[in-house]
Amino acid sequence: MEKDEIHLRRLPAAAPWGPHADSEFHGVDFLPEDLSEAPEETGMRVNKKYSCLPAEEKGIHIINIRAIEDIGYDQHESTLLNSLSKNPDADCKYGLYFRDGKRKVDYILVYHYKKSSAGKTLARRAQQNDASVRSTKQDQPLPGKGVQLEMGDSEPHLDYHEDDKRFRREEYEGNLVEAGLELERDEDTKIHGIGFVKIHAPWNVLCREAEFLKLKMPTKKMYQINQTHGLLKKINSVIQKITEPIQPKVAEHKPQTVKRLSYPFSREKQHLFDLSDKDSFFDSKTRSTIVYEILKRTTCTKAKYSMGITSLLANGVYSAAYPLHDGDYEGENVEPNDRKLLCEEWASYGVFYKYQPIDLVRKYFGEKIGLYFAWLGVYTQMLIPASIVGIIVFLYGCATVDENIPSMEMCDQRNNITMCPLCDKTCSYWKMSSACATARASHLFDNPATVFFSVFMALWAATFMEHWKRKQMRLNYRWDLTGFEEEEEAVKDHPRAEYEAKVLEKSLRKEHKHKETDKEKLTWKDRFPAYLTNFVGIIFMVGLTFAIVFGVIIYRISTAAALAISSTPSGRSSVRVTVTATAVIINLVVIIILDEVYGCIARWLTQIEVPKTDKNFEERLIFKAFLLKFVNAYTPIFYVAFFKGRFVGRPGDYVYIFHSFRMEECAPGGCLMELCIQLSIIMLGKQLIQNNLFEIGIPKMKKFIRYLKLKRRRSLDHEEHMKKKQRYEVDYNLEPFAGLTPEYMEMIIQFGFVTLFVASFPLAPLFALLNNIIEIRLDAKKFVTELRRPVAVRAKDIGIWYNILRGIGKLAVIINAFVISFTSDFIPRLVYLYMYSENGTMHGFVNHTLSSFNVSDFQAGTAPNDPLDLGYEVQICRYKDYREPPWSENKYDISKDFWAVLAARLAFVIVFQNLVMFMSEFVDWIIPDIPKDISQQIHKEKVLMVEVFMREEQGKLQMLETWKEKDKTKGENCNNHSPRLSRSRSGSLSSCHSYPLDV
Repeated sequence: MEKDEIHLRRLPAAAPWGPHADSEFHGVDFLPEDLSEAPEETGMRVNKKYSCLPAEEKGIHIINIRAIEDIGYDQHESTLLNSLSKNPDADCKYGLYFRDGKRKVDYILVYHYKKSSAGKTLARRAQQNDASVRSTKQDQPLPGKGVQLEMGDSEPHLDYHEDDKRFRREEYEGNLVEAGLELERDEDTKIHGIGFVKIHAPWNVLCREAEFLKLKMPTKKMYQINQTHGLLKKINSVIQKITEPIQPKVAEHKPQTVKRLSYPFSREKQHLFDLSDKDSFFDSKTRSTIVYEILKRTTCTKAKYSMGITSLLANGVYSAAYPLHDGDYEGENVEPNDRKLLCEEWASYGVFYKYQPIDLVRKYFGEKIGLYFAWLGVYTQMLIPASIVGIIVFLYGCATVDENIPSMEMCDQRNNITMCPLCDKTCSYWKMSSACATARASHLFDNPATVFFSVFMALWAATFMEHWKRKQMRLNYRWDLTGFEEEEEAVKDHPRAEYEAKVLEKSLRKEHKHKETDKEKLTWKDRFPAYLTNFVGIIFMVGLTFAIVFGVIIYRISTAAALAISSTPSGRSSVRVTVTATAVIINLVVIIILDEVYGCIARWLTQIEVPKTDKNFEERLIFKAFLLKFVNAYTPIFYVAFFKGRFVGRPGDYVYIFHSFRMEECAPGGCLMELCIQLSIIMLGKQLIQNNLFEIGIPKMKKFIRYLKLKRRRSLDHEEHMKKKQRYEVDYNLEPFAGLTPEYMEMIIQFGFVTLFVASFPLAPLFALLNNIIEIRLDAKKFVTELRRPVAVRAKDIGIWYNILRGIGKLAVIINAFVISFTSDFIPRLVYLYMYSENGTMHGFVNHTLSSFNVSDFQAGTAPNDPLDLGYEVQICRYKDYREPPWSENKYDISKDFWAVLAARLAFVIVFQNLVMFMSEFVDWIIPDIPKDISQQIHKEKVLMVEVFMREEQGKLQMLETWKEKDKTKGENCNNHSPRLSRSRSGSLSSCHSYPLDV
């Protein structure tokens, strides 16, 4: 044996197992490096491990883990340990490989352990020659540089919980070895009190699991992808040359003319696959997925119920489990790897103008994350035409603002229109011309072009959904996900840890009462308290949102009355703008705070439901979180769009809140301008503060705190921390992956801002586009540099999010119809133009929409305190409504003009909604979900696969016929030469050339 190697002491195949094997646990001690004095002791000594409580008192069953030879695996590599050399991490590439430098680390399990002073007495114990040290009651230890300490009476006792966790880990890791995985432990790390278990999946395990999971792998058979011809080919070549500067410099992104035929992996058909390089046949993403499936399936049974890796993580037996990143992403001497390439060509703000290398993202992170970034890229690209049209609509409003007759009439001071007070007592009469700026600004967003833009955005939403379905099918074909439903069922039904714990609790309770041991499951009766809590909780949260909006309304009313007391005319003229701006900022702050609160509450409400599988948990969480965040984000906007100014009453008969606060009115130009302000500030504020500032600032802050802690440790142990960290130590310090729900959620809410109220804010697609350009690179940088590598999950679509998007698209048509009809003045203008205008123009429209009020009809105590504020006595004031004048017989009653406008508004809603819905469905019908070329390629793959198997069967038949002919010929030759020896003892034909004639 070489000097730098230490061999494990092997167990005999028939090692005796003592009667106390269930109550004692055996550990391992390592010898010191200096072994020259006792060469016969060059193995690891295996001793009895101290147990602080009998197994009966602990309530767990301790199972001895046999040696690897005893369970059918003879793996000589895993029974060899390399001691420390001059550069112990050179061969293993700083944690990417086992200590032997050959076996790659596919997964990492992390656990906490308590270090005691026993390590200091290791050398003393290494020299003990007690007979019990050589006891045959041994366990096979995990190879590695971890130090399993002997527990004697002189050592401090571990508490029961730590002992229990250790026993569970030992059993679980033994079961993983039985499943074929190879493990290596490392406790001698820079992170004190943290142990790492490195997991490697050998070739036979990878093949077995790939067959079980039905993973499609590329075969040797290659075929030509159908290419375009004629004019289309020339157009595609021109487009490729134009877009070459914005293409990422990634091999996977280059257009391919040939494709390998894929087939679910089978060990019986290994000849179909190119296995010349077994190390790269299964990439790191696939290897980690296979190991994770084994980790979920393997159980630990010491707690009376099965505990997979999710349960062990939930119970603190392990603190983390994750696959490793491929290597470092920055530095001069960093070896090329996919992570570094992604950082340079994708996760950098300097390449914001380039396409995303989606195939490389899928190769590194898996299909589910790849589909998210592909969807985000398609959504961002589709925002480009929407932004262009929105800018054109906005510029049209700017160009025609001076030609807008209603706003010109409102700004004309010669009209001398005196308006009624906006509040009781403190507010006085005011001139309509003072609202000139608001009227002109309203035209920018309230003009005939906005109707066209609403129709356009409804069709845009339908086109976007169809375009994404086609893109999704292309990705499914390219990523070999066609026909994925069958294998999806095989991996999604693992029960969650919380569900298993709840079932255990129920079974123990039932066993205690009735002594029954049948397998239990949770019924609706078990979940009824949780369902009731969910219902009450959601209703309470929605009510809380409405209460906050109502509180902001009170703030607006009271602040407007307070500012109206201001003696300066400039102060009174800016009351509306000041109140609107401050109220929107308050709404924004509340929305951002409640978003975080509602996210936590939605998760808690889902957890108490105890869904059985991760898929059910994710869907229920998404539904609750979306419902709460949708109400939170859009309630203030819905109020301004559909409720403000609708229930005001009239002068002399206003509607009051709490008998003192008068409901606020819309500006003379309508509420659309205020809706635009509300929408723009909330949308931009959420994107800037919540989506970008939080996503950048919070990780940076956490990273800075970790740096300070690390700096403090370095000052305590400088030499230890000057060593380069292992890959699994570096990844452990990264943030764990929390799922894609937050990423999708913020984009879905943004999609709502872009489509639901786009009639009031044509620039919404532009701001969404600018945000998403940053968002893509921000998310990419987070995934590549700041998060642990997530487990690759196969998926063929974006799941429930597609249904939510379709629902928002349908809702957007209805909401935009009501915004145009009831919030803007588009319909009243049409009615006036075609029914009341004397000369076919809009002259006189403003006067037509105002009603008159005799100031003598004010209620007692509501008239202005300063009626002469304008310098003259007011007898008649005007207000925006369709009512009879005071000199009419039915004064202040609703006029027939009101009913005419209302009928036109309702008719417009019906016509607009049905027309746009029909056009959307037409777009959906005319654009096929599967591109024609992709359907042809899928059909071609099936035909080629049938041909491959037919040729294989023909080859087998020909070979069988050849063997039969040979056997027949040999039999005839034997009969001719030696009939006596033509038959063997077994009765079968023997070869004449196999034996000499004198046998």
